[in-house]
Amino acid sequence: MQRISMLGSGFIGRFYADSLQGQRSRDKIVSIYSRREESAQKFAADYQVPHWTTDMEASIAHPDVDVVCISLPNNLHEAAVLLCCKHKKGVICTKPLGRNAEEAKRMLEAVEKAGIFNGYLEDLVYTPKFLKALDSVKNGALGRILWAKSRETHPGPHSEWFWDKEQAGGGCILDLGCHCVEIARSFIGKDIKPVEVMCWADTQVKPIDAEDHAIGLVKYENGAIGQFEVSWTFRGGLDLRDEVMGTEGTIWINNFLRTGLDMFTTGKGADYVAEKAESNTGWLFPVGDELNDLGYNHMFTDMFAAMEQNRAPQESFYDGYVVNAILDAAYRSAASKQWEPVKLEIWRGREHVGKDFSQQEYDAQYYLVKEEMTHYGTKKLILKDKESGAIIEKIID
Repeated sequence: MQRISMLGSGFIGRFYADSLQGQRSRDKIVSIYSRREESAQKFAADYQVPHWTTDMEASIAHPDVDVVCISLPNNLHEAAVLLCCKHKKGVICTKPLGRNAEEAKRMLEAVEKAGIFNGYLEDLVYTPKFLKALDSVKNGALGRILWAKSRETHPGPHSEWFWDKEQAGGGCILDLGCHCVEIARSFIGKDIKPVEVMCWADTQVKPIDAEDHAIGLVKYENGAIGQFEVSWTFRGGLDLRDEVMGTEGTIWINNFLRTGLDMFTTGKGADYVAEKAESNTGWLFPVGDELNDLGYNHMFTDMFAAMEQNRAPQESFYDGYVVNAILDAAYRSAASKQWEPVKLEIWRGREHVGKDFSQQEYDAQYYLVKEEMTHYGTKKLILKDKESGAIIEKIID
């Protein structure tokens, strides 16, 4: 059993609480910190939490607390992490780890110096569909991964601080791109170094200082490309989709809008449908088990199992730091309109990984470019001459 101090009583804190006190059930939130007294009291009542406070350090230092769960605005993460280090409490932190790589690096170094457990709460790399797909990729079903794309778009976040560039650190790139980058990075290989980023971003709809729409490419040292599409301007709900392409196969994942459960209602009896659903009338697309389908259950199971087994979780502060470094490069690229290098002062993966490209031989004279069966019943081969480089067709009856 883990006894948890929850820092933050808002939207994500309640999602976390539903999972923490639901899936494993033996884990309990024993202290809740909120910046507003009424919010702390209501959270404590709703989740039967014995201790509530508006003093962050008091919640972290509470003698019954084993681990601290940070579900606070981005600008408060570092202060909370440093207090966890001070009181030697394990810490798990919502995404993104920092507002930028500099903040994330300080937090990473602090927890490692303090010797405390640290976990990065990146729920979308714990969804059941993602975990199944990742196993297939690791087992070689797709061959060498060439391209991994992740999309998260919706009408915008729930709380006011997200829309404040100073508190949040950015717009949809930081809020949603952190998910997408880590999804693609996982498929390509977290030991493969991201080297540069090209990103377009703009503020197209919302009256805010930060970007509300962005598309980016992340180039990896082995030649693979990660792609992210993020938006706070998408109408129609929460769109979560991933695609992975390899030399031997392809995976498509739809996590939210098209999950096989469609419902029509006049709205007379409907209330909450799913996260960021824009309507409760007409044709709706409910999610069977939101906590599970969004990865929260598997995420907390991994975090607490890692603590109990004295191992690193699937996602640590180091991963959060790498993601922040990639997103920093995306922001620089959006401003410069050029490829920008990923600046990683701490890198623990492989070095100097070249492009793993080998041409498939057909025979002593030719490489095989493509083989296909035609609609008229013969096999066609596209071949490349090894010496001249000429491309020819060969028909096999």
